[in-house]
Amino acid sequence: MIELALLAVAAVAVIAIGMLALAVLKVVLWAVLLPIRLLLGILVLPFLLLKALFSGLMLLVAGPVLLIGLVAGLVALSAAVLVPLLPVLLIAFVFWLVLRSRTAPTAIAVSRTN
Repeated sequence: MIELALLAVAAVAVIAIGMLALAVLKVVLWAVLLPIRLLLGILVLPFLLLKALFSGLMLLVAGPVLLIGLVAGLVALSAAVLVPLLPVLLIAFVFWLVLRSRTAPTAIAVSRTN
């Protein structure tokens, strides 16, 4: 049983050493490649600006079309929800008409004469 525990501790130690080695490798690569990343970032910046410009123009062109589609979708959704409720609304309206047609008892005003 002790051998199994020692084997588990050894495995954890090997994994920890491997992770430490990979972390050191990551730091070294990050430090070595940082100037290249900065240079490429400066070179790519004009292309990113062009991408933003063209994306804005496409939004101006496609925006109204998308808005019309959104309004049409909302109209279709509301119709799909309200059409099945029409029989219930009709029954409620008829019930309201029946109750409204009854004559309500009127209160008799008592006049005082002094």
